[in-house]
Parts: sequence; structure tokens; C-alpha cells
Amino acid sequence: MEFFKYTRTFNFMGKSKLAMILSIVMVLGSFVVLATKGLNYGVDFAGGTIVQVKYNSAAPIDTMREKLKGNEIFEGASITEFGSKEEVVIRMRTTTGNVTVDIGDVTREALKDTGEFEIRRVDIVGPKVGSELKEKGIMSLFLAILGILIYVAFRFEWRFALASIIALVHDISIAAGAIALVGLEVNLDVLAALLTILGYSLNDTIIVFDRIREGITKNRDTQFSEIIDDSITNTLSRTTLTSLTTLFVVFTLFMFGGEIIHAFAFTLLVGIVVGTYSSIFVASPILLVLGFDVKNYHVKLAEKAKREAEKERMRSQFESGVM
Repeated sequence: MEFFKYTRTFNFMGKSKLAMILSIVMVLGSFVVLATKGLNYGVDFAGGTIVQVKYNSAAPIDTMREKLKGNEIFEGASITEFGSKEEVVIRMRTTTGNVTVDIGDVTREALKDTGEFEIRRVDIVGPKVGSELKEKGIMSLFLAILGILIYVAFRFEWRFALASIIALVHDISIAAGAIALVGLEVNLDVLAALLTILGYSLNDTIIVFDRIREGITKNRDTQFSEIIDDSITNTLSRTTLTSLTTLFVVFTLFMFGGEIIHAFAFTLLVGIVVGTYSSIFVASPILLVLGFDVKNYHVKLAEKAKREAEKERMRSQFESGVM
């Protein structure tokens, strides 16, 4: 079903230079934020202990800090609200080396005079395990990008593959910069969101590339920039509907999903907006920068068809016994 119909072709490539400048500024800004502020790695990657505590009334955070101050296990611990005033999270960058010590019981004993509460969650990750998770997480991103490069190069042409990879790096860089800028805790949920962004952005880009390839096949003598404009315009209805519906769902999760998926939803919000933008104003214009030529593409298609016809002729001769 098509909700939006366009009577003219929009000149997207006419705005491509301005869009590329904007993209370069955003990516460089993200690199600056990452270099100066850095990522706030959570317990999943940095190691440590998280204790989630829920009170029957507003949590007395100041009193909790005083009670925990004298215990060496909680040295350097931070206490923050977790979604509501009644619920808090105690984060420690260290783990107890004594396997017989239950950190939940120690916390319960230390806070026994602060009011009625319950220990809802205790997560403990050793520094070695956290380091391994971080390395494997980074490796998973690189392997995903490599797999995408191979897939797009096999399905289209190397220029299309390179353009899609540049667009994906653009999206991930800006999303990571946004995470560092707001100081979100980077954990496995955020990594999952970044991998989801890769898939979402690639899907949008492949649909545009498919339409561009159709336009190249049908319009041999048309300027490549005009083919791109026409292809993006034809897919604009689908892109708009998909992005808006996905954005609405993720925004609902961000607003009402609770603190536990706040970082995941925020990362997806940024990724959906940037991914939609990059499929139009980053991936497609890069094809022009890389010097894609429609006539040369048709020559290659003709040569490929000639080779296929020759193989079919030789196969037919072999089957009929004529060599």
C-alpha cells in the first residue's frame, strides 16, 4: 500500500555536498567526544558488581552512602536512582575475592537500619571476563561489517559494497558518539543495539541500491545522478513508513520501558534516525564519488551475458555429443 505519491523526482543529489559536509562534521565530532570523554563501560565490560535495591518508600541515598562508607567491600561504590525514587543501584568496580561471601547478604546487613527494602538483583562480573566480553563485542562488530562487505560485493558491485560499509561506519560512529556524549553505560544491551543498527541501516540501503540497479538496467543513457534521485524518490514512501513506525515503537520503549532498557532504546533511537539519513544522503552519493559509470556497467553486463551464453552453448554441445 502506497500512502505517499510523488508527481516529481526530488533532487537529493543536489543536496549531497551539503549532506556530506554535515556527515563529516558529525563523525569528526563523535570521534572528538570518544577521544576526550570516552565510553562509560558498565560491569559487563569493565568488571565489577551491581546490587539493585528496592525500598518501600523513597530510598535514603545519603543514609545509604554513610552506612556503606565504613565497609571496604563498598569502597568507591556509587549509588544512583534506577527508574524511580524507591529503587537504587549500587555499582562497584571491584569484586570480592572470597567465594563464601554473599554480596547480597553483606548489603542487606549494612543497610538494615535504613528502612524496609529487598535485594532485587546482584550481578558480578570479574575483570578478566569483562575484558573478554569487550574484546569479543568489538570483534563481533568487525566481523558483522566484514560479512556485510562480502555479501554486498557479491550481490552488487564493489563500489556498492564500499559505499554501504562507509555508511554503516558513519552510523555506528555517530551512535557511539551520542552514547559517550550523554554518558550512558555501555553494556551488552548497547552492543546488541549497535548490531541491530547495522542490520536496520543495511536493509534500508540495500532497498535503495536494488532500485538504483533497476534504474541502471532500464536507463542506459540517463545521468547516474538522475537515476539515484529517481530511485530514492520511488523508495521514499517505504522508507518514511518503515522509519516512522519503528521510531514510534522504540520511542515508546525509551519513555515507558524502564531504566533496564533505557540505554538500548536510546541507542536504537539515534541509529534509526542516522541510518535512515545515511541510506539517502551518504551511501548513494558515495557511488558518485567512487566514479560509478553506467555505460561501463552495461559493458560488463554484456560481457557477462556473452560468457554465460558461451558456457550454455558448450554445455549443450557436450550433452548432444558434439565437440
